[in-house]
Amino acid sequence: MDPLKNRTLLKVIVLGDSGVGKTSLMNQYVYKKFNKQYKATIGADFVTKELHIEEKSVTLQIWDTAGQERFQSLGAAFYRGADCCVLVYDVNNLKSFETLNNWHTEFLKQANPMEPETFPFVLIGNKTDVDGGNTRVVSNKRAIEWCGSKGNIPYHETSAKEDTNVDEAFLGVAHIALSNEHKQTNDIYPRGVYDSVTDIIDPDQSRNCAC
Repeated sequence: MDPLKNRTLLKVIVLGDSGVGKTSLMNQYVYKKFNKQYKATIGADFVTKELHIEEKSVTLQIWDTAGQERFQSLGAAFYRGADCCVLVYDVNNLKSFETLNNWHTEFLKQANPMEPETFPFVLIGNKTDVDGGNTRVVSNKRAIEWCGSKGNIPYHETSAKEDTNVDEAFLGVAHIALSNEHKQTNDIYPRGVYDSVTDIIDPDQSRNCAC
């Protein structure tokens, strides 16, 4: 029996401003590593995590995106087929919270899901460890109110550095993505773990080389 036959692939897109800790969250969740040195993500990349949820074998494919403006519009092919979108902000950075509406709108515009009103989002407020919470500018209450304005989307607070609530947050993401997975039936591109980022952003590019 093919072990991959009954495996479910869940595609999750992580969005948010540059520097909020998207890559750090993913590396902590998948590799249990944290790098103090900040390095901006260029374009997009993904990591995978194997899970067992509700007696199902699940591959969580988590796509990390650059927060810089010049990389915000990676194209519909990148967003298409997503089962869940995770929005991340820094609880110590008001601007990163205020731009959440832009990221929310951008995702729905690019992904164009069949049911945009009910498409699953998850909000993560990261960097709760900074200065013992003394520099925090976005309260838990304000974040929950924002989630309420978007249809009561789930909210988690994390510290990628201290590995606080990271596993719980992504497990919640996986459950939500799994519940939405059956709705995704109109993908143009095949769902799978791609060999390179190029394959998902421009699947024809590798066949158009001038060699």
